[in-house]
Amino acid sequence: MTIPRLHDPDRRDFGSDNFAGVHPDVLAALATANLGHQPSYGADVYTERLRDVVRREFGPDASVYPVFNGTGANIIALQAMAQRWEAIVCAESAHLHTDECAAPEHHGFKLITVPSPHGLVSPDALPAIAADRANRHHAQAGVLSLSQSTELGTCYSPDELRALTDAAHRSGFRVHVDGARIANAAARLGVSLRELTTDAGVDVLSFGATKNGGMFGDCVIVLDPTAVAGLPYLKKASTQLPSKTRFISAQLLALIEDGLWLRNAAHANAMADRLHAGLSALPGVTITHPVQANVVFAVLPDGVADRLRRHWSFSTWNAATGEVRLMTSFDTTAEDVDALVRAASHEGVPA
Repeated sequence: MTIPRLHDPDRRDFGSDNFAGVHPDVLAALATANLGHQPSYGADVYTERLRDVVRREFGPDASVYPVFNGTGANIIALQAMAQRWEAIVCAESAHLHTDECAAPEHHGFKLITVPSPHGLVSPDALPAIAADRANRHHAQAGVLSLSQSTELGTCYSPDELRALTDAAHRSGFRVHVDGARIANAAARLGVSLRELTTDAGVDVLSFGATKNGGMFGDCVIVLDPTAVAGLPYLKKASTQLPSKTRFISAQLLALIEDGLWLRNAAHANAMADRLHAGLSALPGVTITHPVQANVVFAVLPDGVADRLRRHWSFSTWNAATGEVRLMTSFDTTAEDVDALVRAASHEGVPA
């Protein structure tokens, strides 16, 4: 049975890169992996090939653990990195803190948030937290979790990351990166995945695929084996061990092996740049954060956001100020962007 199409296949919104479909190459990889039988729970040939590719991209000590989603990747990574009495240090804007429905707390972690202008944590925030580690009455900070790119669309350069990881390691913290959109950061900065992770001193990475052309599934990549314990068991205990792991591994292979991850992210970034340029030229528009990844944050003139929502979906980021978030994806077109900018400029909206 073929289900009827229930949506307009030509519609593209600015609500999230999660709104986008699946890249055709990823769909083709799933179809290839679907033929015949393969061992379950990660013993298949696609997951084995993924291990080789991850070592090629991140270094010989890297290991990879496919999981269902980004929150799952973050939680099992942190479970493997932190002791039960330890806390996680993160930006006040971190997805871990604002958008994971207290999942860290449900798994026993206290979050210590620090100020993060434009989403970025400064090394200067860490010494005061480290100084409190000997107080038995307080949760002991054990892991610094950073987002790359950040929830506000900014990026840490390799040098900025190295300064943070050095400061964290001096303080006795391990370093985790939530890389749901690390592809967008690498594309913006013109650097490799390894330069943003292994070479910058990151211990463990949650690598995102879903927001960059995947159907479902992300992975945990361990860069320093001494930074984790029991991760394979935590995957199972946390319901993040896919029985048919090959279908996540095949998607990751399609994205990573020949650089599709970079092409997708670079295109999404370019569409955000185009949107930024178009909106910035309009009177009364304020861009509220630097545009470095695939997102534009803006305050629009009165009534403009309501008018645009008749034709496109996007998020209100701050209801008090009217700030909105407009996200682009691997399949956003220049025509999509230009139509929204024209509508925002009072030149009319599409019929």
